[in-house]
Amino acid sequence: MIRQSVLVSNKLGLHARAAAKLVRLASSFSSEIHLSREDANQQIDSKSILGILMLAASKGTRLVISIEGQDETEAEAAICRFFEAKFGEES
Repeated sequence: MIRQSVLVSNKLGLHARAAAKLVRLASSFSSEIHLSREDANQQIDSKSILGILMLAASKGTRLVISIEGQDETEAEAAICRFFEAKFGEES
């Protein structure tokens, strides 16, 4: 199991369009991928857009990604790149 902390640095936060992109990305891996806020115990399935939106992750929110499965290393790298690239929405 891999646990990694990421920062939401996109100015709009993890909004609906970015959440949909994250769901598509997470769904491309067979591993179980969960997200949670660092300041809360709620853990959601990252393949669920409603779950992601319920995190209400605005700019500056730290999220913890938990990944377990055969392709967990590849999933972690791809998801971390996605967050670092600000969901592909800012230059």
